[in-house]
Amino acid sequence: MSGPRRLAILLLAAATLLGFAPGSASAADSHRVANIAHRGSGAMAPENTLASVRLALQQGADYIENDIMRTSDGALVIMHDLTLARTTNVEQVFPDRAPWNTKDFTLAEIKQLDAGSWFSASYAGQRVPTLREWVEAVGSRAGMLLEAKDPWAFPGIELDIDKELRSIPAFGKALASGRVIMQAGDEPWLRSYHDLAPDVPVGLLYYTRPTDEQLVSASTWLDSVHPALGNIDQGIVDRAHALGLDIHVWTVNFGGDMSRGIAWGVDGIITDYPSVLRDILRKG
Repeated sequence: MSGPRRLAILLLAAATLLGFAPGSASAADSHRVANIAHRGSGAMAPENTLASVRLALQQGADYIENDIMRTSDGALVIMHDLTLARTTNVEQVFPDRAPWNTKDFTLAEIKQLDAGSWFSASYAGQRVPTLREWVEAVGSRAGMLLEAKDPWAFPGIELDIDKELRSIPAFGKALASGRVIMQAGDEPWLRSYHDLAPDVPVGLLYYTRPTDEQLVSASTWLDSVHPALGNIDQGIVDRAHALGLDIHVWTVNFGGDMSRGIAWGVDGIITDYPSVLRDILRKG
């Protein structure tokens, strides 16, 4: 068993146990919390692969989150890191192409890479999906939390993302049913995307505790705010709701923390363990 796989199973066991800690939310509180799978079921399958999407769907995720980048020939792919080195075998396939930046490879080159073996031999042969492949895999079975990752590295990517998404029927259906959110941690970029696609709900990632001034500003154009759970408290949740904002928190991997977010009334929890969150929400 690989290191990442072993660690995932150990964390899953610990998270489940912590889910029964005192202070768990009631069923009345928990039913409305969205279970958002981070990069798919990112702790139990290789992140941002179709296998990770399929597992998250099996585990009851309400939304699947991803990361979007662009290849050298303009294709949109699902990849978290600026470099391909961590989650593929690019160093073996293209040893002379360091530092193996995603943007320096064509789609055909990226499709040669194994994006599963780093996680577990059982996932050998998984490929880096395109945005279209990812959207079609999610389909109507869950919502889509789409993230433009490091958009500063891909000038004009908002135009590419909008054009590609509009050409995919599954995206149109998801948008019409209110099951799409575009998020980013780059506020200027997200404003540009919002201007381009005002019908797509948008959420801003926060890496520090959002101030009241930031929340008030957010309420003038955002649909949701996405801070880390550890940077907020009940007051932030209440203030966001008072301003008409949804609040989705990341990345919450232990049951006790999930229960705390549920008790505060957050609208969504982004987690690498959607099966743990599913069980906690069911137990109420």
